Amino acid sequence: MYQELVDSIIINNKNRLLDYNSSLQLVGTGRSAFVFRLISSNKAIKVFFPDSTYIAKEEAVVYQSLTSIRYFPCIYETGANYVVMDYIEGDTLFDCMTKGRVITDAHIKEIDYALSLASNTGLNPSDIHLRNIFITPDDQVKLIDVARYRQKKDCRQWSNLKKAHRQFYRKRFFWKKVPSAFLNAVAFLYKRGLIPSYRL
Repeated sequence: MYQELVDSIIINNKNRLLDYNSSLQLVGTGRSAFVFRLISSNKAIKVFFPDSTYIAKEEAVVYQSLTSIRYFPCIYETGANYVVMDYIEGDTLFDCMTKGRVITDAHIKEIDYALSLASNTGLNPSDIHLRNIFITPDDQVKLIDVARYRQKKDCRQWSNLKKAHRQFYRKRFFWKKVPSAFLNAVAFLYKRGLIPSYRL
């Protein structure tokens, strides 16, 4: 069933989406994949770009390691270039900041706890950023995009996000609704190591 839907998704060699089955709804575009929701269901299909299909296998392996942890989506099927998983409804932390939905200390502690559970399985949670952490409509935390959780290097992104939350976001003077252009500019500077106190 899923393979037929995946086969309907046409991506050219420039990673542009050309066509897909009408029973799918495009809900996300990342650095290496498109994500579709199966309309009228609670499942999503993540289909990787032609030059990134190797990530599908890696992500599937990591998700299998996390099956007992409720903070991560369950997976149902994997293939050479796709992963079928739970559809996560809600706002990413990036969405929360642009909409003015407050990210509380309790949310930060729960994300910390989720990542500690992943670490306890022998993984090394990495590439943790505002767009791969969700807060659901019932205020639950969910994490996605786990392909880099087996890398060996020390990733400080989550530590730096917590630091920014503590030093700036939770202060009364800091905006709780932040323009997306500002967040993207900060991310650009951060990735290039141009924010001295928050070097990778």
